[in-house]
Amino acid sequence: MKPADFSKIADVYDYNSFRHEEIGVDHTLKSFVKDQTNVAPLHVLDLACGTGIYLNHQKRYFQKQPIKWYGADASDEMLHKAKEKLQDVSLTQALAENLPYRDEVFHYICSNYAFHHFTNKETALDEVKRVLKKGGVFKIHNINPYMMKKWWVYHYFPEAYQEDVKRFWQVEDLFNELTERGFEVKIESSYRMENVRTADYLSYAENRDISVLTLIDDKAYERGLNRMRGDVHINPDKKITNDFAEIFCIAKKSGK
Repeated sequence: MKPADFSKIADVYDYNSFRHEEIGVDHTLKSFVKDQTNVAPLHVLDLACGTGIYLNHQKRYFQKQPIKWYGADASDEMLHKAKEKLQDVSLTQALAENLPYRDEVFHYICSNYAFHHFTNKETALDEVKRVLKKGGVFKIHNINPYMMKKWWVYHYFPEAYQEDVKRFWQVEDLFNELTERGFEVKIESSYRMENVRTADYLSYAENRDISVLTLIDDKAYERGLNRMRGDVHINPDKKITNDFAEIFCIAKKSGK
């Protein structure tokens, strides 16, 4: 599996409006905070925090709650962008497979659209279990490429699908690996299919900030981009069938 080089896209990462629209209030965290009436402050880690979009949204919503916020990411360039928008957040450059935190320090850990980037996912889960308190929650929010073969990215860049199936676990594998580590696991999924205008997505392809587009070779990328541009040129209102699937994995560490 080829790792994505986020140093190449850090400067344009936040330009993708979908990233801001998809990250709203974390309702799992909201419910968790509500249940922790006798715990203050709560320690919350965004694992693979990127440019800090998730943390920025949650800090605003939970500003009256006694929460200490943490972010860890492997990319120094992405963390630099996070530091520009975040104050009072402990940001650390670190791999998920080797977290520089003591045992059982976090009440809540989330990972948004990132788990597939971890090179050794089994070790990353071991580390999550180590730094998560008993009774703590680990949440993974991600896409499920196995259920979205008509995604516009795969439609125009079929090589991207081949890269993603190397990086993403099947849902059953994720469930089993977490269960084997003693987590109480629940996984939900959402799916939608619709017709979309190619022109509405062309700028995202041109920006090449979607990580899998950095993994395919330049010829494959240019080939797909030229197809998109050609379709839009011939018919600005051209539509394709697009599907999108997400998973929401909630894993609670056993014990008190």
